[in-house]
Amino acid sequence: MMYLSMIFFQIVAPILVLMAVGVFLQRKFTFNLKTMSQLITYCFMPAAVFVSIYETSVNKEVLGQITIFIVLFIGSQMLLSSLLAKVMGLNRLEGAVFKNSVVLINSGNYGIPVAQMIFVTQPIGVAIQVILVIFQNMTTYTYGLYNLISSTKSGMAIVRDFLKMPIVHALILGAMLNMLNVPIPQMIRIPLDYIAGGFVAVALLILGMQLSQIQVRTMFNRLIIVSCFTRLVLGPAVALGIIYMLGLDGVVAQSLLIASAFPTSRNSSSLALEYDIESDTAAQTVLFSTVVSCITVTFVIYAATMLFPI
Repeated sequence: MMYLSMIFFQIVAPILVLMAVGVFLQRKFTFNLKTMSQLITYCFMPAAVFVSIYETSVNKEVLGQITIFIVLFIGSQMLLSSLLAKVMGLNRLEGAVFKNSVVLINSGNYGIPVAQMIFVTQPIGVAIQVILVIFQNMTTYTYGLYNLISSTKSGMAIVRDFLKMPIVHALILGAMLNMLNVPIPQMIRIPLDYIAGGFVAVALLILGMQLSQIQVRTMFNRLIIVSCFTRLVLGPAVALGIIYMLGLDGVVAQSLLIASAFPTSRNSSSLALEYDIESDTAAQTVLFSTVVSCITVTFVIYAATMLFPI
C-alpha cells in the first residue's frame, strides 16, 4: 500500500492533473491540435532529447549489460506486438498504433521519478533509467516513426519524411558532442534547457487536449485492452525471463524489471497526432495504460525487490 500511494500521488496524479488542465483549456479555447503537435515535434522534443543525450555518462560495463537487455526486450516486444496485430486482424493504421503502444514505453517523466524514489541510495538505478530513456527515444523516432509513416507511405517517401524529423538530427548531434566532449556556449545552452524543461508539461497538456474530445466509453475496446495487458503484464513477464537468461541481479536486475512495466509513452500519441493516424486511439491507450499502471507497477516493484534483493 505504501508503494501504491507513493507512485500514485507523486507520479501518476501529477500526470493526470496536467492532462486535466489540457482538457479544460481545449474545451474553453478549442486550440488547433495539429499545430500544437507540431510545436512538440519540431521544438520541444528535439531540445529534450538533445539535452538528455548530451548530458548522459555511464560505466561501459553496465552500459553493455543494459544494451543487450534492451535489444532483446525491445525486439521481443516488436515481435509480440506484430503477432498480436495479425491475430486481431488490425488494419495497417490500427496495427501501427497498436505496435507503438506496446513497444514505446514512458521511461522519461514516469520512469525516472520512480527510479529516484526507489534507488535513493543506489545512483546506478537512476542512471540505468536515463540510459533507457535514450534508447526509448531512439526507438520512438526510428521504429515508432517508421511504423506510422509506413502505414500510409512507402519507399523513399518514408526515408525522406524520417530524415526531415529534427529529432533525428538532435539525436545524432547530441551523441557526437557528448563523445567529443564539446562544450555548448551559455547563450545556446540556457534556451535549450528552458525548452527541454518545458517538454513534459507541454506534451501532457496537449495529450489532455486530445482526450477532451474523446468519449470515455470508447476506451473499452479490444485494441486498447489488449495493448494495456501486453504492455503492463506480458512486458514485465518477458523482461523477467530475459533477466534470468542473462544472469543479471541486484540493482541492475531490479531497475530493468521495473522499467519494463511502465505504461505506453506519450510520444506514441504525439506522433500519431502529428501524422493524423488513429490519434484518438493512441491518446486513449496512453491514458488507460497510465491509470492502470499505478496498480501494476506497484506489484512489479514489489516483485523486483523480492526476486533481486540488494
